[in-house]
Amino acid sequence: MQQTLSTTLLIIGGGPGGYVAAIRAGQLGIPTILIEGQTLGGTCLNVGCIPSKALIHVAEQFHQTTRFSQGSSLGISVQPPTLDIGQSVNWKNGIVDRLTSGVAALLKKNKVQVIHGWARIIDGKTVEVEGAGMRIQCEHLLLATGSTSVNLPMLPLGGPIISSTEALTPSAIPKRLIVVGAGYIGLELGIAYSKLGADVSVVEARDRILPAYDQELTQPIAETLKTLGVKLYLQHSVEGFDPATQTLQVCNPEGETLALEADQVLVAVGRRPHTQGWSLEALALDMNGAAIKIDERCQTSMRNVWAIGDLAGEPMLAHRAMAQGEMVAELVAGKQREFNPVAIAAVCFTDPELVVVGKTPQEAKAEGLEVLVANFPFAANGRAMTLESKSGFVRVVARSDNHLILGWQAVGVGVSELSTAFAQSLEMGARLEDIAGTIHAHPTLGEAVQEAALRALGHALHL
Repeated sequence: MQQTLSTTLLIIGGGPGGYVAAIRAGQLGIPTILIEGQTLGGTCLNVGCIPSKALIHVAEQFHQTTRFSQGSSLGISVQPPTLDIGQSVNWKNGIVDRLTSGVAALLKKNKVQVIHGWARIIDGKTVEVEGAGMRIQCEHLLLATGSTSVNLPMLPLGGPIISSTEALTPSAIPKRLIVVGAGYIGLELGIAYSKLGADVSVVEARDRILPAYDQELTQPIAETLKTLGVKLYLQHSVEGFDPATQTLQVCNPEGETLALEADQVLVAVGRRPHTQGWSLEALALDMNGAAIKIDERCQTSMRNVWAIGDLAGEPMLAHRAMAQGEMVAELVAGKQREFNPVAIAAVCFTDPELVVVGKTPQEAKAEGLEVLVANFPFAANGRAMTLESKSGFVRVVARSDNHLILGWQAVGVGVSELSTAFAQSLEMGARLEDIAGTIHAHPTLGEAVQEAALRALGHALHL
């Protein structure tokens, strides 16, 4: 016999957007049910943001220890290290378990009912949970199913062909790894595997790495790839994999086919909204390409049906989904809200890290804006020197007439931690004089932020 439940807010998907919406709704006293077919936390906590950063940390520690075994200008010498990748994966899994357990505890604390199962939409007010013998009626339906990896038909997953999910739980480090795709996912994992001892090659159809970012920003990362011995095959298209010879067939710009030897091939060519397998078509919503079309309140074309996060298209960022989820919960509670951030930070956890917030010089000029652009190199920053990380810079983009800051970009060690200051300055409408006149602690990487603003005004102090 089928059980029927009723609730004010029903959320499909327990990733960053869905669980944050549920927590906020619970805080606001909204009766809320959340349906999740897998583990709470979604891609980000389980097979994305968190585990990838954990593996990157393991790789960096192993790489540095290996470097010290070969002699170091710091005066540190150690025996050549060994790697127990099984233990590394256990440590990574422990972090994931703690975070997902924390999410479950927060949902329970805020009286959110979590149902584990696969949702199937009947209509805008009704959802069935397959395998649970349950039907749920709701006033508001929030769609937060996230995204899935894009697969290549000529490289079906299985055996030596893996996605980022398998790459984050290795049982051994392959001797030869080919990464297909030089976007942020491919390069983050490619660099990590190289530091863990794999012979890494990267195949990219475009003419440069990280094609979404300008070449000035990506140059320090290209230098790291060269130092690590990562081979780049730019403007090469993939034709297929021959398991008999363990070779990836690629076509170079001249139309010649090359056979690249590989023990594993990591397919990292992007992600797409997860719209299949849960009867989304029953709603006949307006679409924006492969994504659900939403307005500035995350409302779909159907009243009281909302969509957030990757399901609603770019930018596919966990922190965007979280902010949208919080907002939708407040809208359901009757508050007046719109999702109109000045900028959302994008971060690549490559080596070195890369951050983009707001408009780049190219974007500002394409909009016909007269801008001031200034860089401050980490080579002139004392803290960067003490970290043995002098490559990279901070760049500011501001209007020429009133000095309103339009964007920040940075590449260098630890610059992901500057992203909050960048975004905050844009949200608060800061001008170059505001940043230049703020006393920044010394010695910190953040001093490069102040110096970039000073340089845009024509008087950098340490350059």
